Amino acid sequence: MGHDHTLLRSSVRCPLPSMSIRLAVALLLMGVVAREGQTVLAQTGTWQVLVKNSGLSSMHTAVTHMNTVVFLERTNQGATSLLLPDGKCRNDPSDQYLKKDCYAHSSVMNLANNAIRPLMILTDTQCSAGQFMADGDLQQIGGNFNGIRGVRTFTPCPATGKCDWVETATKTQVDRWYSTTQLLPDQRVIVIGGRTVPSYEFIPAKGLKVQPLQFLKDTLTTDKNGQADNWYPYVHLLPDGTLFIFANTKSIKLNFVTNQVVKEYPILPGGPRNYPSGGSSVMLPLSFVDGFKSVEVLVCGGAAAGAFTIAEGRTKFLACQQTCGRMRVTDAAPKWSVETMPVKRCMGDMLLLPDQNVLIINGAEFGSQSEGRATTPVLTPVLYQTNTPSGRFVTMAASTIPRMYHSTANLLPDGRVMPAGSNSNRVHKYSKVPFPTELRLDAFSPPYLAASQNPKRPTITLSPGSVKLGLTFLVRFAVTDPKTVIGNVDVIINNSPFTTHSYSQGLRMLKLQTTAPKAVAGGLFEVTVTAPPNANVAPNAYYMCWVVNQKTPSKAAWIRLT
Repeated sequence: MGHDHTLLRSSVRCPLPSMSIRLAVALLLMGVVAREGQTVLAQTGTWQVLVKNSGLSSMHTAVTHMNTVVFLERTNQGATSLLLPDGKCRNDPSDQYLKKDCYAHSSVMNLANNAIRPLMILTDTQCSAGQFMADGDLQQIGGNFNGIRGVRTFTPCPATGKCDWVETATKTQVDRWYSTTQLLPDQRVIVIGGRTVPSYEFIPAKGLKVQPLQFLKDTLTTDKNGQADNWYPYVHLLPDGTLFIFANTKSIKLNFVTNQVVKEYPILPGGPRNYPSGGSSVMLPLSFVDGFKSVEVLVCGGAAAGAFTIAEGRTKFLACQQTCGRMRVTDAAPKWSVETMPVKRCMGDMLLLPDQNVLIINGAEFGSQSEGRATTPVLTPVLYQTNTPSGRFVTMAASTIPRMYHSTANLLPDGRVMPAGSNSNRVHKYSKVPFPTELRLDAFSPPYLAASQNPKRPTITLSPGSVKLGLTFLVRFAVTDPKTVIGNVDVIINNSPFTTHSYSQGLRMLKLQTTAPKAVAGGLFEVTVTAPPNANVAPNAYYMCWVVNQKTPSKAAWIRLT
């Protein structure tokens, strides 16, 4: 398949020489033992290379309910290392690099065997947005050049199928480049912001025009180099049917039905967080315990003010931010609580894990997002223990693969996390640059997948294919050692987000109400679970469903909420 990168640490070229020394010392202190493609350190997770050459470097990644993973980079940047099948080619006279392009710029991976099948994307998806719809289709919106108003769909099929991208007749009403999407309770998608687009719109529009959003004008950082700090705004659907929107350092609550800002939140100190500053955000898991009414938002990392501009010459890089802000947005008088991460980080991806903790992974210590404007990769993921009152941060086992600009990370149905991509270059460059285009795919296994946890690990044996909101459903499971089922188990569901540019668009996780485990025939247990009450709490979509015993999750079963 062309370029085959080795796993040698010497391939990590870093302008700041202290990085390799710090990494070596950290690995020694952590007791890491390396084997072929794997780091052995159960208590802080393990790493394994899955694919040495995926053929392309994914800047957008999504996991489908068919247990496949969709990768997207962009057209209009020259050849990848993955040819389209059957002699297919894309003919585009406007392409700046290849008028006749016979290479794939999207692909799908079978999680059962890691096999990769090329897909054909026709328009430029650079820095676009996306969302899974209620029926499981992946809707992909905007981009650059000929894709800037495009709307594409991918209908997932079994790994042996031939499903591919479809360019739809639907278009956005204005250019959408660096925008954010969110699936709404009525199954529409709202598209918010983008480059020089302080507005939002709906797909399908149903006759509604583009709505201006003054908040995106007020949060725009402007300079001659185009540093914005409010592109790819963080958007979270709240259980009352409104939207929490964060951009730069500010946040609001938007009623998108009446087109009114109904609340302004305090400024988060520490500097800008959104593109190109490269922070990240998650809405912490919602819970049946309070009726899904209490909502906390976490925002971590970012760049120093002006980091994008200073890095223009690619020789001077300001330190990234080291703080997280956490706020209960449903309080009467919300306030940010600021916490300090173990390491400075921008371009880090934040994921919700089935044990309800947050994993912060990927990124850099200096610079900002954009091509060539960052250095010193952060190779150690950090676990943020959501419900621990103090000492929340735990440093995990180090990777050997830098993942900086245009990288992603997604939770897989087996509980692992799969980082992908990293391309700090305008086109693919595999040598003679500080950070070559990355084609490897690897997986991080959190500590809950350690062998020592096997006796506790549930295996789901029965779950519904779909369930209506508000109704109850039955889940059966086995446990390697039944004696470990002490008290209640948790049933956790999360949807699959569209991950790009350090933010997982649409991600939400919920802890559902369950009965106490009941032993049944065959050494099984069963629980009765109550589905979320309405689509404000959990929009209709496919969700991964986990049984978690003593903080150890099963593999996920897919359940469609209708």
